[in-house]
Amino acid sequence: MPILHWQKSSYSQEASSCVYVAATPRGTIHLRESEAPEAILTTTPDRLRPLISHIKAGALTQGQT
Repeated sequence: MPILHWQKSSYSQEASSCVYVAATPRGTIHLRESEAPEAILTTTPDRLRPLISHIKAGALTQGQT
C-alpha cells in the first residue's frame, strides 16, 4: 500500500470526531475517523459521490439507522 497523505475533512469541527480522507494514485479513496484511525474504509469516487450528496441534502441525520 502506498503512503497515504491524510487530509481532514472541511466539515469536521475542531472539538468533535474528525473524518480524514486520502486518495491513491489508482483512484481509490480511503476514509477514517480520528477515534478509530486503524479502521479504514476504501471506496471509489463513483460510490462515494451519492453518499456525500445524501449527507449534503440532509437525508442522513445523526442517530438515524
